[in-house]
Amino acid sequence: MQDNIAAIKDTARKEASALRARFHTSTGPAQLEALSAHVLAALPKPSPGVIIAGYWPIGSELDTRFVLNDLARRGFALALPAVVAKGKPLAFRAWSPGDDLVDGQFNTKEPHPAAPVVTPDILLVPLLAFDKAGYRLGYGGGFYDRSIEGLRAAGNVTAFGLGYARQLVRAVPHDAHDQILDGIITECGLQSKLQAELPGN
Repeated sequence: MQDNIAAIKDTARKEASALRARFHTSTGPAQLEALSAHVLAALPKPSPGVIIAGYWPIGSELDTRFVLNDLARRGFALALPAVVAKGKPLAFRAWSPGDDLVDGQFNTKEPHPAAPVVTPDILLVPLLAFDKAGYRLGYGGGFYDRSIEGLRAAGNVTAFGLGYARQLVRAVPHDAHDQILDGIITECGLQSKLQAELPGN
């Protein structure tokens, strides 16, 4: 059964990746501004100690740089993920626009290793596809699922997927290890299944 789910996910990833690449080429500044506005509307007001972990976009991922700059201008403390090792959760390192980035694994960009590791309260997560139940199709490494599971076990964290509205699918194939997101934010607004109480509210 597990092998069957893995094969179904692999097929879904190939299809979703091709579709996202098409959406990416047609995305302009207006959509990114709309996305940023919806992200800001979904979040609490900046408050001491609340940390938001975004991600640095690669390939056809939705470009988060506009969102990150907007969050920083409004006083939010930010972090970006860093891959520690295969099979391990991500580390989240403090970061601000203008800070140096270094090459990470899988063609990612990460904060400098000297940047302090922090515990985020809110995650902004990339995805290949999502469904109305809050499941997300990732790249298959399980980094975000392990990270979200660990953060939830340790305390309160809210995880939002970021994507294009057209990445919505009827159902994302999933198993027991896949974490349900608290909401999905697209250029069309917030889709929230779990009305989680955000830190700072």
